[in-house]
Amino acid sequence: MKYLVVGSGGPGFASREEAVKVLKQIVLPSFDQLMKLERQKKILAGGLPVGDRAVVFIAEAASNEELDQILRNIPMWGTLDWEVTALQTFAGRAAQERSIVKELKK
Repeated sequence: MKYLVVGSGGPGFASREEAVKVLKQIVLPSFDQLMKLERQKKILAGGLPVGDRAVVFIAEAASNEELDQILRNIPMWGTLDWEVTALQTFAGRAAQERSIVKELKK
């Protein structure tokens, strides 16, 4: 199953020291995890909206539970607001619409 995943509302920083700490302990390890997920083909496409503290990607997972675990393993999981949308395939929706057309013609 494919999912559109948006994580937004990343942390701001009160000081330079806090920025260094959050970047080293949360943000950079999160990017490392996201790149690992790309290599594993769990993230099919994605990136960061330019100038925004957010991340957007298409994830592949066998179930909602698997995707939940993937997201929880990203270090910035607890610092972002997550919006997840399950995606239906084009072929799946086309088949559904063809079936509806067939029924409506009766």
